[in-house]
Amino acid sequence: MKRFNLVFAVLFVVFAVLQYNDPDPYVWIPIYMVSAYVCFQNFKGKFDRFSHWIIAACCLIYGARLLIDPNGVIAWFKEHQAENLVQSMKATKPWIEQTREFGGLLIILAVASINIISNKKAAAK
Repeated sequence: MKRFNLVFAVLFVVFAVLQYNDPDPYVWIPIYMVSAYVCFQNFKGKFDRFSHWIIAACCLIYGARLLIDPNGVIAWFKEHQAENLVQSMKATKPWIEQTREFGGLLIILAVASINIISNKKAAAK
C-alpha cells in the first residue's frame, strides 16, 4: 500500500497543477492537494481514518451535485448521447467539464475507499 499511496500522492499533485487553467481552479487545486497530502501521510505510515472519511463524504456530496446538475453527468448521458469527453482538452460545453470533474471525484473516492478498507484489514490482523 505504500507504493499505491506514493503513486497517488504524486498523481494528485500533477492533477492539481493541471487545474491551473481550469475555470474553477480555486475549487479543484485544494481538492487534489488535500488528497495528495492524505495519501502522502498514509505513505509515511500515518493513516488517519477520519480524514479519509471526510474526503469520501465530500466526494459523495459534491459528486451527487455534479450528477444531478442541469449540465451534469445525467444531462451529458441523456441529452448529449454521451458525447466524447476527451476529444479536446478544452471543455467548451458545461456538461463535459462537469462530467470530467465527476470522474476526478470518483478517482479520489476510490483511493480513499481502498485506503479505508486496506487499513481496516491491516488493523484486524
